[in-house]
Amino acid sequence: MSQVESTLIGVASGRTTLRELRRILRPRAGLAAGAVLMMVVAAAAGIAVPVVIGRVVDEVLAPGAGGGSLTGPVLLLVALAALAGAAGLAAELLIARVGEPAVAELREEVLEHALHLEYGVVEDSGTGDLLARVSQDVRALADVVRAVLSRFGGAAITLALSLVGLAVVDYRFALAALLAVPIQVWATRGYLRLAGPTYRSLSRAEGAEVQQILESVQASGTVRALGLGERHRDAVLRRALVTRGLRLDAVRMRTVFFQRLNLAEYVGTGAILAVGGWLVARDAVTAGAATAAALMFIRLFNPINIVLALLEDVQAAAAGLGRLVGVLESPRREVPPGEVAVADRSVAFASVGFGYHADHPVLHDLSLEVAPGERLAVVGASGAGKSTLGALATGLRLPTTGSVRLGGIATSELAPEALRHTAALVTQDVHLFRGTLREDLLLAAPDASEDDLAAALDLVGASGWVAGLPDGTDTAIGAGGHPLTALQAQEVALARLVLADPPVVVLDEATAEAGSAGARQLEEAIERATAGRTTIIVAHRLSQAARCDRIAVMEHGRLVELGTPEELMAAGGVYARLWAAWARGSGEPG
Repeated sequence: MSQVESTLIGVASGRTTLRELRRILRPRAGLAAGAVLMMVVAAAAGIAVPVVIGRVVDEVLAPGAGGGSLTGPVLLLVALAALAGAAGLAAELLIARVGEPAVAELREEVLEHALHLEYGVVEDSGTGDLLARVSQDVRALADVVRAVLSRFGGAAITLALSLVGLAVVDYRFALAALLAVPIQVWATRGYLRLAGPTYRSLSRAEGAEVQQILESVQASGTVRALGLGERHRDAVLRRALVTRGLRLDAVRMRTVFFQRLNLAEYVGTGAILAVGGWLVARDAVTAGAATAAALMFIRLFNPINIVLALLEDVQAAAAGLGRLVGVLESPRREVPPGEVAVADRSVAFASVGFGYHADHPVLHDLSLEVAPGERLAVVGASGAGKSTLGALATGLRLPTTGSVRLGGIATSELAPEALRHTAALVTQDVHLFRGTLREDLLLAAPDASEDDLAAALDLVGASGWVAGLPDGTDTAIGAGGHPLTALQAQEVALARLVLADPPVVVLDEATAEAGSAGARQLEEAIERATAGRTTIIVAHRLSQAARCDRIAVMEHGRLVELGTPEELMAAGGVYARLWAAWARGSGEPG
């Protein structure tokens, strides 16, 4: 199993899924009962039609029967058809009033829970899997509510009442009809044995396929730069082929299923006709009663096929429901009750160890203190653990061993809301939300005034280009909006940071995408935006690190050097070698 598949968010058990379903439907129990009642009325009206037709046959065959005697039955047939149609429509409306709000409520609960999951859970599982759950799985569930549930429930009730009706006409008709049941049971058991695992596997494969596509699209720049297009295309193709294979398995499974159902129909119809002829010949029943029984059984074909055919949709919806409830089961960060406030702006790592997987530690016994208001740079080769250190400092990740403290309080003891107001992370991958620039900025501080927005933009050096936008801060940005350069996007992120006003800031290679000239401009903006804040800068540009109070040098997940830029240069150690190598490549003085 691939890493993508092995880290997906779990799927809830059948018992847990049913418990959640009952919880969501409980407030709508009255409407659900009304829907069942309307389905019973519609089914009963439909079953009464063959009985009336049987009476018509007896009337026609009766000696001296006149045309006038058919008027009443014909009017009754019209009334029954109208009643069945009206009751069926009412059942559909009631089911919609039960199901649509329930699906919407579940979707909102899943989304709200997902937004508060541990950062590592979402990152390790991949956004593609989560996206598939809140889109494809919700859509499958909604489709069942809209187009399947009323037909499935109505057909199931019709099936049960029809068997009762056959027994009322003559119990031997019911016995004859039961000859088809073993074949139907055989067909259904074979189908259900395969359907559940097949659709669960298909749901997982679709999630993994979406995740692979998202990863390839999001990293398109890197893919093109490194010539990895063919490799990523092959990876997407492999995922697509797995999904296609499972879909073909489902088609083959369904085809065999219907072939067996057709066999059951032939056996049952032959048995009903044979029994009816035998009973009429012995004067045990009238021809009308035999006709009613035959019509009643033939009418069973449709509800039986509906129930069994719609099992595929119900199975798919059940699998999707289990995946949605699986999100709700995923653990959220447990925070002790009561509000905990940080005492100051310090950051402290005490014997911290961390690994994304149990057998692959990334940080080893890291101890480090950052004083309030200090600016600390973290440097090192790729894979040294710098970004992980930043994620731990903001509480996005929790240490495997040891503790990380913000203002003297362990990050594990701070509620997400308290963490959000205490520490903020700005990365090189800035997301601009779809909407106006003003709306994007107000996400960080919903109550900010126009003066606050203008001051934040001016502080980070963005006021000039913002004034040149077509509609100023009312200009649409993000997907489909006015394009911004990498430098401008980073300045928007810094303006959001200023508006959010956290005491602790982590900048994870925030100047990496700005280019050399832009990076220098951005470094100055960063200094202004972070003035007075405790700042940890994960730096790939050592010129930025050289402007910090102290520098922490990481190697293979360990802190190997710590000191001021002057101290580390004088020591002639790892940092001095990194500086010399970087200076040769950048043209900076050594």
